[in-house]
Amino acid sequence: MNAPLSILGTGMVTAVGHDAPSSCAAIRCAIDNFQETRFIDRGGEWQLGASVTLEKPWGGRSKLLKMLVSVLGEALRAAPEVDPSSTPLMLALAESDRPGRLHALDASLLHDAQREMGVALHPDSAVIARGRVGAAVAMLNARKLIHQNGHRHVLVAGVDSLLVSSTLAEFERRERLLTSRNSNGFIPGEAAAAVVLGAPVQSEQPQLLCSGLGFAMEQSTIDSEDMPLRADGLTRALQGALAEAGCGMEAMDYRLTDLSGEQYYFKEASLALSRTLRVRKEFLHLWHPADCIGECGAAIGPAMLAVALASCRKGYGEGNNILLHLGNDAGERAAVVLDYRTVRAA
Repeated sequence: MNAPLSILGTGMVTAVGHDAPSSCAAIRCAIDNFQETRFIDRGGEWQLGASVTLEKPWGGRSKLLKMLVSVLGEALRAAPEVDPSSTPLMLALAESDRPGRLHALDASLLHDAQREMGVALHPDSAVIARGRVGAAVAMLNARKLIHQNGHRHVLVAGVDSLLVSSTLAEFERRERLLTSRNSNGFIPGEAAAAVVLGAPVQSEQPQLLCSGLGFAMEQSTIDSEDMPLRADGLTRALQGALAEAGCGMEAMDYRLTDLSGEQYYFKEASLALSRTLRVRKEFLHLWHPADCIGECGAAIGPAMLAVALASCRKGYGEGNNILLHLGNDAGERAAVVLDYRTVRAA
């Protein structure tokens, strides 16, 4: 099934802004807010991070909850026709086995969000603990809920923080962090983002549509030592999304990705492009918001959708056809084809 989805509204809380307009403006201008954290790396230097500063010094579960409720409220205000009590929420969270992940997060965060918002979420709401690919999986679920189960709208949100001592210690042990001793790594961050999805409607105003989704598994993961990287998984995910959208890679104007600084993922993106682009293009630029907001795990997918919507509505993107791709450390790969256009009667 490749029935399209329309992205109607967004919300963001990042290290560079407490709402979607300010966050997207900072990302557009390549502004970051990387600062020394309270953590020290193995070289004895302060660890850089992209932390979110809220009105009170919340931390842990409380901070995740406050960020989540904020982005949900902003996304709902951007789409006032949405009734939150009849709208399922697909919530993307960190993988259940990631070091430092808060205990019992899946079971409690949805319930806590309902209490904080004063709204009973629809029973079809669910948690998707798949890290960076969580938003794409949520969009797949949303497509079914809207086009098969009759829901008018679905909320897709992600919230995450890697600024946890045990999380940082494990990633530094695996030489994944950017530190004073390692240049091939990412800057950890935290964020939340949300989008409202619905079925496309006939309108003279253009809409940002998801017209293709693709998924696959990569056997040669970032932690593999005995398999060469050929980007088989990402290539298949890209091919699947493009096939659903009925176009080739040459139709894309630019790429939005979850890349956050590690050479492995940049190499994978380059290999996958070389295996899917069969028509010469002078440019197919790669946008990676993590350059500004840090590696923010499960929040990056909805944040990328918010950046795509802002770039289309404000006209600073490189075209109306956008390819998103995401991948987590377990090898799951996802691709999303977006196009910004007017929907008219057939």
